[in-house]
Amino acid sequence: MNTMNVTRSVQRLAVAAAAALATLLAACAGPQVDDYARETPKLVLRDYFNGPMTAHGVFTDRSGKVARRFTVRMVGRWSGNEGVLEEDFTYSDGQTERRVWRLTDLGDGRYTGRAADVLGEAQGRAAGNALRWQYTLKLPVDGKTYEVQFDDWMYLMDDKVMLNKAVMSKFGLRLGEVTLAFHKP
Repeated sequence: MNTMNVTRSVQRLAVAAAAALATLLAACAGPQVDDYARETPKLVLRDYFNGPMTAHGVFTDRSGKVARRFTVRMVGRWSGNEGVLEEDFTYSDGQTERRVWRLTDLGDGRYTGRAADVLGEAQGRAAGNALRWQYTLKLPVDGKTYEVQFDDWMYLMDDKVMLNKAVMSKFGLRLGEVTLAFHKP
């Protein structure tokens, strides 16, 4: 291996290390779910995601432009610590989509979830009125499927309304945000 190749390898390693460090520092600098522990009303998923509800949302791209609008009709059911949340999406362009979550309440504000288009298992933690929900979604775009990470934050406003803000990213790069307002009848 010549000196030029060694120099390039070292430069690539330095860039990768810097990117990893920046990602780690950004993750540490953000809010933590325990920051909301004293907020009320207390969010308990099996209470809020039980029965019918509706959500209205938008996806905004990196520039903040609304790229998509949608409505979600949902029904949640729980049996003990196991729950099912059925989500039926209708987008402003007429496209529809269905996602069925299988949720598990692990206790102490910890939750897991699985869905057909989620890679592996979603992890969530609630404290006070907030829930942080993280997962990798298999997102179909123009005939290809991309694995994108979601970092969801949900905030219970009262017994009928919950707000949700999610950042979608790939390789640590922010692709856009999803904002939702949930409403129970």
